[in-house]
Amino acid sequence: MARTIRFHRHGGPEVLTIEDIDVPPPGSGEVRIRTKALGLNRAEVLFRSGSYIEQARFPSGIGLEAAGLIESIGAGVEGLSPGDAVSLVPPRSMVSSPVHGELVTVAAELVVKHPPTLGWEAAAASWMQYLTAYGALVDIARLAQGEHVVITAASSSVGLAAIQIANRIGAIAIAVTRTSRKAQALREAGAAHVIALAEDGLEARLKEIAGEDGVRVVFDAVGGPAFIPLTAAMARGGILFEYGGLSPQTTPFPLFNVLSKSLTLRGYLVHEIAGDPARLAAAKAFILDGLNDGSLKPIIARTFPFEQIVEAHRYLESNEQFGKVVVTL
Repeated sequence: MARTIRFHRHGGPEVLTIEDIDVPPPGSGEVRIRTKALGLNRAEVLFRSGSYIEQARFPSGIGLEAAGLIESIGAGVEGLSPGDAVSLVPPRSMVSSPVHGELVTVAAELVVKHPPTLGWEAAAASWMQYLTAYGALVDIARLAQGEHVVITAASSSVGLAAIQIANRIGAIAIAVTRTSRKAQALREAGAAHVIALAEDGLEARLKEIAGEDGVRVVFDAVGGPAFIPLTAAMARGGILFEYGGLSPQTTPFPLFNVLSKSLTLRGYLVHEIAGDPARLAAAKAFILDGLNDGSLKPIIARTFPFEQIVEAHRYLESNEQFGKVVVTL
């Protein structure tokens, strides 16, 4: 038996419970891990509330990120051994492969032996944020040295990861945040420019920073009315990645901006990279190199003990955090 986070109905953080369940031994191609830390993501909030891209089957587990020690391995697993310190690439489904528990069985292909200098909290905070940002900015957009990139929801874990990746490439990160309250922290985190939506004119500021030719790459987690000024400030042939949809407001289709500039508006999920072995291998190499040389360094907003999972979810939904929320065991 192992303690696991579950919920029996959709709702707020209060629906989460800690329950003892049997965890199956690893089958062929699988690994069982004793977790030391869990990373929290907006995806889990949406899944718990019934607004995610897949629907829970009750009682449901939850969770996409964890780090810990391999306890046992199944047949056919190579390159991994009991006792290895590992972290997890997010599984495609929380319905079939939730990982927020003290003992989890996962496909070996999701397991990464992380750098020994990386602590448990940082390890649990790495793969969702860096894979998401890498996939859009590096793998698809081929962001180049000297290019501007717009990053909305910039104080989120993925936003901060995008800033770090842009800096590692030599690109120029323009962080967009709601107010100027987090502006200095964003500059200290590596943003070359910060725009506060509630205080600055988004289109005008972007054109002031990047020039009239505009910004080729936009990495957006919000959607909503900002689509109009964002696309108005984009370069001809530019690409806007939408990976979140955090805005409660309707997202307009900026028809004339898209037509006049031949823009691409592209939905994007981390599974696009995680599900392709060749692309995932390239992503792992880039991220592990960055973690080793310090150019990629997870920013932890706050940690909670496992027993305070409800409080951890409440904090995640508060929008007060700067970086990743992590739960420790």
